[in-house]
Amino acid sequence: MKIRMAETKDIPQLIKMRWDFTIEYDESKRSASYDEFVIECQSFLESALSNNQWFIWVAEENEKIVSHIYIQLIQKVPRPVRITKPFAYMTNVYTLKEYRNKGIGSKLLATIHKWIKENKYEFIIVWPSDESINYYKKNGYVHCNEPMECFSK
Repeated sequence: MKIRMAETKDIPQLIKMRWDFTIEYDESKRSASYDEFVIECQSFLESALSNNQWFIWVAEENEKIVSHIYIQLIQKVPRPVRITKPFAYMTNVYTLKEYRNKGIGSKLLATIHKWIKENKYEFIIVWPSDESINYYKKNGYVHCNEPMECFSK
């Protein structure tokens, strides 16, 4: 199992995995146009892989991506008397069904935790699904106070 940052050559696999991830958890999305999704997702991924705000980590086996985690760096407003570093927003955490419960996601998280520490990012936030709470807990995450949100009307 190789853990690494995603590259442009990975875009087709990442698109398919994002589609499968969405359909797996929300069958009503199956009626969406895959071709339209490919165009939008490819544009996003090309941009994400070429800037320094998104980092996509993958676990691969024989050149097949079996798991991935997307990290977006969130810049903070500077404060006096301390160096201000961004924090990491973790999203789109997904492992192919046949590779789940084999420790791959935890190895991917351990690599990300090391990277976060080496780069001195302040912390990682994630909004887990109900099904993934235990996965995060066993990897050192704790519940924090819920953020507030406001949806546009």
